[in-house]
Amino acid sequence: MAFVSASEDRRVPLPSQLRYDPTDPYAVHLSLGAPMAGPVVWVFARELLAEGLRRPAGVGDVLVFPRHRCLPDTMRIVLRTRAGAALVELPASEVTRFLRTTGELVPPGTEGAYVDIDSGLAQLTGRSD
Repeated sequence: MAFVSASEDRRVPLPSQLRYDPTDPYAVHLSLGAPMAGPVVWVFARELLAEGLRRPAGVGDVLVFPRHRCLPDTMRIVLRTRAGAALVELPASEVTRFLRTTGELVPPGTEGAYVDIDSGLAQLTGRSD
């Protein structure tokens, strides 16, 4: 469960789920909202999530911040669009556990060995062999 803040004084609980697919080894997927209502899914770098556990990280649409002294077991992710921004708070212990599991599936630094470049190029060019 995540907490989302659209303003500084209002935190709202929101179902959330971090997902990882070894066939897309550089990315993590953060789903926010109830599955039946069609969750919003943000995709960003696994490395960004890991770095954000240690220090502020990211530029652009996704920013990740480590634990805060007021909420020591929470990490924060800022998600920005043209329409606005939302602050998502996730339990840092769950994110740490998630990253440990992804690291067992695809160790950091070895992602390139899990990418099928030929298939990706065929999809991009519209060719099939």
